[in-house]
Amino acid sequence: MLQSLINVILPVFLVIGAGYASTRLGYFKEIHIDGLMKFTQGFAIPCLLFLAIAHLDLSASFDPRLLASFYTAAALCFTAGMFGARLIFKRDWEDCVAIGFCCLFSNSVLLGLPITERAYGPDSLTGNYAIIAFHSPFCYGVGITVMEVIRNRGHGSARMVKSVFSAMFKNALILGIALGFLVNLSGMIIPAVVDEALDLITRAALPGALFALGGVLVKYKPEGDLVAISFVCCISLILHPALVWMFGSLTALPQDLFRSGVLTAAMAPGFNGYIFASIYGRAKRVAASSVLIGTGVSILSVWMWLTLLG
Repeated sequence: MLQSLINVILPVFLVIGAGYASTRLGYFKEIHIDGLMKFTQGFAIPCLLFLAIAHLDLSASFDPRLLASFYTAAALCFTAGMFGARLIFKRDWEDCVAIGFCCLFSNSVLLGLPITERAYGPDSLTGNYAIIAFHSPFCYGVGITVMEVIRNRGHGSARMVKSVFSAMFKNALILGIALGFLVNLSGMIIPAVVDEALDLITRAALPGALFALGGVLVKYKPEGDLVAISFVCCISLILHPALVWMFGSLTALPQDLFRSGVLTAAMAPGFNGYIFASIYGRAKRVAASSVLIGTGVSILSVWMWLTLLG
């Protein structure tokens, strides 16, 4: 439906486009965008996730069928990306893992949350938050484990794995989620004045992050193997949501969780794909270009999935 493109998708991408154009034209400098990204990623979005998890009905949100559908599909996409890069593009195994990680890590927060909210309303986000709660630990756990096994031929570098996992769990997003669980499970009541202050902060989280996302994309240029980049985008934007659709249908997933799962899976590769590639110094051009091109192409692919979801 054209209405979903105009009312749901375009406002999100217009904010991204405003950030991109403002930065490209020099109105905002890289230091400004970095500061805005640090505020949103390091403070506002963790507050958003904390508040959402703290108030979440865990019994209704953490449906094992949703998590199994989403993460089984994600693992299969990682496998398809890794072996596809090896068999089709003849990349070495370490490059293959980095490419597979790009296929695995969808942009569940910066794109998944605002698009799902605009499409189905704030009450539809319970499934999104359930997915986000496990997203970084699962994806980094898979990527790091496979990369370290390949790099060390099964003898593993325990120190390397420990240091990367330590850095991951110091991540502000994961800390926000963990504290939200702590408050939720303990039954603690957030004082009204604190709750209202957090609510004010969270209102700036997604718009600010989308604007900063546009500014950050200015640094990336589409370069590298365009066939490999197209391969990553097809897995991320088509195969992943199609698999979640299939698994969710087979397990009779409730409609609101089904929509959250499919739409989150349909998002473009997230920046963490590039971060992972940078950590290991592998397939960085493919990763950066997949983020850039995938984000642009997702305007049309997300429109298609929204139309199919009805």
